[in-house]
Amino acid sequence: MKRKVLVIDGSQGEGGGQILRSSLSLAMCLGQPVKIKNIRAGRKKSGLLRQHLTCVRAAKEVCDAEVSGDELCSDYIEFTPGKIKHGDYRFAVGTAGSTSLVFQTILPALLLGKGMSNIELEGGTHNQQAPSFEFLTACFLKTLEILGVKANTELQRYGFYPNGGGQWTAQVHPRISGQRLKLLERGEPVARSATTFTAKIPQHVSQRELKQVVRKLKWKEQDLREILVDSFSPGNIISLKLEFTNCVEIFEAVAQRNIRAETIAGTAINALKRYRNSSAVVGEYLADQLLLPMALFSGGSFITHEMSQHVATNIAVINQFIDSAIQTSEIESDTYKIEVQGLNLNSDGIKTEVQKSDLIV
Repeated sequence: MKRKVLVIDGSQGEGGGQILRSSLSLAMCLGQPVKIKNIRAGRKKSGLLRQHLTCVRAAKEVCDAEVSGDELCSDYIEFTPGKIKHGDYRFAVGTAGSTSLVFQTILPALLLGKGMSNIELEGGTHNQQAPSFEFLTACFLKTLEILGVKANTELQRYGFYPNGGGQWTAQVHPRISGQRLKLLERGEPVARSATTFTAKIPQHVSQRELKQVVRKLKWKEQDLREILVDSFSPGNIISLKLEFTNCVEIFEAVAQRNIRAETIAGTAINALKRYRNSSAVVGEYLADQLLLPMALFSGGSFITHEMSQHVATNIAVINQFIDSAIQTSEIESDTYKIEVQGLNLNSDGIKTEVQKSDLIV
């Protein structure tokens, strides 16, 4: 018997691409046909851009889905998933669009494969409004290890706006089992670092960013690193990392044309200060990214310091697929406890096939 198609309104909440990506991930893992309408209606340029189209077509390849509406600028898609297929995949965004977001879209499904999957990605690796490669690996994937997520990554080339061209690979192992994720206390401070990654721009930019870290945070020289990287486009990002016994958080800012290095650094510094001065364990961006894998896998709970519209929208979408999967409660001013009831899906419960694919959008 065919399952009833679930209709998701892409204009709800913040009306961005996360509604599309979360819906695709959930549809693949749950075998749920879905129609997504009004895609990215809350954005100035609505509909599918190349990055979003790559997510749709990557999801299609991974689960052999039947799809309609998968074309540039389309404001809807219909997505009927088939069997999840582990194997070798290559996905190229074709612009500087975020490869991290493409990876996060297909990761949950690949964890349900019967064997290991090898993924090659090409496009943007360090974008505004998206997790960088370092955030993805050292923060997101590191945190997910307790849920039974194992993925090995390697970066070959950085990809900055506008040309992109970044390249990296990932090996995703099938999920067998895991524990509930419980992040209610940070624990003791373990380490801190401020790192700039810079390609084809004057060195004084990264130096000024790091001087601002010393000035505003009173960090020491031993906490600072400048790294020159290979990229087709000029670019720069500053990454501030805090490690505790129970968690890792990263705060970033990507350089922008005609904006002073001190201002860019200040964006990351201010985000770190907001987190440090709160009782949160999980920052705003990581909170948003943890919700879906927690709901599909072992579940758990965490404390975060901001309930952004982005987070609230993602919770609403997940709860449309999995009834009452996520509950929130405000435990003090602007501090929230999020509790997730996980389905504990794993590779033993999914019938899969082996697949090879090379997709360029």
